[in-house]
Amino acid sequence: MEPTCVGLLVQTTTAVIAELGPTSKEQATTAAKSECDSSPCKKLKTEAAMPMDRIEKAWDHWKKLGEPKLIVAPMVDQSELPFRMLCRKYGATAAYTPMLHSRLFADCPKYRSSEFTTCPEDRPLFVQFCANDPEKLLAAAQVVEPFCDYVDINLGCPQRIAKRGNYGAFLMDDLPLVRSLVEKLALNLSVPVSCKIRIFPKLEDTLAYAHMLEEAGCSLLAVHGRTRDQKDGRVVRADWSAIKAVKEALTIPVLANGNIRCLEDVHECLRETGADGVLSAESLLENPALFAGYRLMDSASDEAEELEDSVELYLDQPKLFLEYLEFLEKYPVPWRMVRAHVHRMLGNWFKKHPDIREDLNKEFKLSKEFLEAVVQKLRDRNERVPLTYHDQRGNLAVKKKCLSLRFSI
Repeated sequence: MEPTCVGLLVQTTTAVIAELGPTSKEQATTAAKSECDSSPCKKLKTEAAMPMDRIEKAWDHWKKLGEPKLIVAPMVDQSELPFRMLCRKYGATAAYTPMLHSRLFADCPKYRSSEFTTCPEDRPLFVQFCANDPEKLLAAAQVVEPFCDYVDINLGCPQRIAKRGNYGAFLMDDLPLVRSLVEKLALNLSVPVSCKIRIFPKLEDTLAYAHMLEEAGCSLLAVHGRTRDQKDGRVVRADWSAIKAVKEALTIPVLANGNIRCLEDVHECLRETGADGVLSAESLLENPALFAGYRLMDSASDEAEELEDSVELYLDQPKLFLEYLEFLEKYPVPWRMVRAHVHRMLGNWFKKHPDIREDLNKEFKLSKEFLEAVVQKLRDRNERVPLTYHDQRGNLAVKKKCLSLRFSI
């Protein structure tokens, strides 16, 4: 089995265009075409601007889903159903599956049954595939279209496995193939097609790329604000200005990906980019309650002491992991996925107690009971490393109801 990884020009939104009268709408369309004539999208020699009815359908679908703002990004073996449900419990309003290999998914029933699971509460849902064969991609997508809200094409994976397999961000070198993948799905599926991309080093190339995807039939575009070579998000910050430029150039919904470490970052990103929602990946793995306003913190901080006696506010990573195990019992997934979550959610605790981590690593066959015992061992060391709850402005809050939190802009 191959490893998986985890992918018009009017500056007003469709909602605003819809409020215009016939004359104003015609003027807006004329202005968009004029801008296209002088924009970098001319380099791709695309045939025609995206039809207005397709734009309206893209926005109608997004609005029917409630215009979700807080989205779990696709992650290698780690945005699986139990984790998605945990994130949804703590504020996520939509989620992606891990990237699925379209050829394996189309051809192998065992791969399909083990790698893709969902439930009625797991919506809105993006099901993401990597692909380089339009026919195989369509065959895979037709299996999942009754169970999702978007079929997503991964055009952003920068890892070496993607280079060897000729998919993900390495399809940026073959834009005609990318176009054919999008067109194949757009013409044959009952659900919209979305794409997740990385940016080119040059902004004009990124804009040309985004225009091509929109015109090929993409109904929603998620933009990771790093290039294919910028793989380490801890070293290179995502370029929000590039995401903003894409948002201003397109007329379909645009999501921003990169630099989301806490709820305050969500607000800042939306303000700076104008994006219609944000994706978070690595930060959610350590803190699945990020979208509910919780942050990681230092156990020695004053905030930790302040929360020690607050039952309502107290939440820590072991507690989150135990909640994950409850979802796992209801929605089983391969144990390799679970093992990865143990190390990410409890990694800060293992640094202080490496002997417990070693016991975990020695255990070849995991079980819910064994993992609950690991958490209890950590508890018995009398560690108190709570997450702190902050309001939307980043201030430490003293009262909350995390499950009723509603995101508003």
